[in-house]
Amino acid sequence: MDFSSPIVLENSRVRLRPLELTDFEALKAVAMDADLWQYTLTRADDAVSLAAYLRQAVEAREQGLRYPFVIIDRETGELAGSTSYYSVLEPDQRLSIGYTWVGTKFQRSGLNRACKHLLLSYAFDTLSYERVELETDARNHKSRTAMARMGATEEGLLRSHRPTQGGIRRDTVIFSVIRSDWSGLRQSVFQEFEARG
Repeated sequence: MDFSSPIVLENSRVRLRPLELTDFEALKAVAMDADLWQYTLTRADDAVSLAAYLRQAVEAREQGLRYPFVIIDRETGELAGSTSYYSVLEPDQRLSIGYTWVGTKFQRSGLNRACKHLLLSYAFDTLSYERVELETDARNHKSRTAMARMGATEEGLLRSHRPTQGGIRRDTVIFSVIRSDWSGLRQSVFQEFEARG
């Protein structure tokens, strides 16, 4: 995966393009909600932490560690949040999708599922990878339910896996979608996005 080239992905519902520092003002409108950041590794619900979040994301892309996207709702043209590829292991043909947050007004709208459709399509159809991993804080039942609903398989619990907010170590639940799952999922969970928009 080439971290130096802009990747733009689009379906009928959402557009993903590289996250930039200049997205600060537009993202501020949706990021300033403490509930969004309850289970994330870091917070970005005030101007200082959002600016730091954007800077770290862009620096991680420059270092080849993470590819952050901004999520654009095609119905309104508004920036709705962000998502990323990370832990890209080309020799193993696998990567992770995460660092995902979507503003409250866009939740339960199908927007996150549309994002996952694009990210999974690119991973399996363009990069020809074999495995996509997703992980979440074990306490984040909303995220776990969403991952299961989109057809990801829960594989297990990684105990005391990562340091998180408040100086604690979180347990992480890991999910996956593998290549053999993909054709069935694109004809079921993601069918509405398969028509090119």
